[in-house]
Amino acid sequence: MNIPREPASGLSEPGSRREAGSTRCTYLLVLIAACGGSASGTTHGSPPLPPVDGPDASTLPGASTGTGGGSSSGGGGSSSGGDDASAPAPVPTAPVVCTGKTGAAGDLTLTLTSGDYARDSLLHVPATYDPTKGTMLVVNYHGYSSNAAEQIALTGMNPVADSTNFIVAYPDGLGAGWNAGDCCTETQPPNVDDVQFTKDLLSLLESQYCIDPARIYATGMSNGGFMSHYLACTMADVFAAVAPVAGVLGVDPTTCLPSRPIPIEDFHGTADPVVPYNGGSPLQLLPPIDFRSVPSTIQFWQGANSCLGAPVITYQKGTATCTEWSDCGGVAQVELCTLVGEGHEWPGGLPVPTLGASTDDVIATTRMVEFFLAHPMPPP
Repeated sequence: MNIPREPASGLSEPGSRREAGSTRCTYLLVLIAACGGSASGTTHGSPPLPPVDGPDASTLPGASTGTGGGSSSGGGGSSSGGDDASAPAPVPTAPVVCTGKTGAAGDLTLTLTSGDYARDSLLHVPATYDPTKGTMLVVNYHGYSSNAAEQIALTGMNPVADSTNFIVAYPDGLGAGWNAGDCCTETQPPNVDDVQFTKDLLSLLESQYCIDPARIYATGMSNGGFMSHYLACTMADVFAAVAPVAGVLGVDPTTCLPSRPIPIEDFHGTADPVVPYNGGSPLQLLPPIDFRSVPSTIQFWQGANSCLGAPVITYQKGTATCTEWSDCGGVAQVELCTLVGEGHEWPGGLPVPTLGASTDDVIATTRMVEFFLAHPMPPP
């Protein structure tokens, strides 16, 4: 079942696991369109985060361990509270200075050719963007049968990008899916390489915008979450950290060989009917897909990142508990935010009642941005 693709309004245009390829994702979808919602999104009153760059960015202190909703950046202790707590300051990176970058601010559509296919992405560039200063970039992947405009509405990331001053790219998958392992490729044309498309998209963005190479991140919902995990496997030299939502590792772990320890922050509901928390086959699919569980996915990343620290609860409120494993190689922490009773949802985002209960006990968009701010690419 596919959602009809509708253009986003107000946009200007400047220019396996177990034979995963043969599985079908006929019912693995994100029904955002059925719920309506504005493409501008909402963050349920999330507090503004500190700007990523600006005149004093290079002198900001390291991120501190939060006492409420903040991300723990240094193997810190437990915290408990709501998302109204003070956000940690971003970890500084070497200043990036650019000249000749002509990309415009606002909401734009980017088109490029990758692997002989025309590919589109929606781009949100805050009004505060300075083309002479290195700017953080987040690539935000939609779920299967969804699209970029729906991902904007689902995640409410644009207002956070405005308050924090970073660029967000929302790619559109061919066949409304991503080639990221266990699913969802049966509606894609042949020989689609979404990793190469990501590289081509980043090249285009870097040619037009002043992107800080130490602050490039990925996130995504469902199949887009699978894609985020896959990019951690294949492009750890480019993405400083990833934050999948409602997605698990979709490839054979023996084939996931990140070039360095990479920070991972994962969000998942225990009542997810599409990508089950404890793994197995979702809904009633023929043939069934045997998804990896969330615990085994996190265990894989603990091992891949050589995490030796004991698990520490870094955030707890209502149904939400975030647990961190630290003392990892390259300071690449692993954090899992478990939402008890939540369905196939983006925590704190636009609810999708057909896919189970939703919660705003943790605001995934705000928390992952805090995590990103605390985890720039380490210097070579």
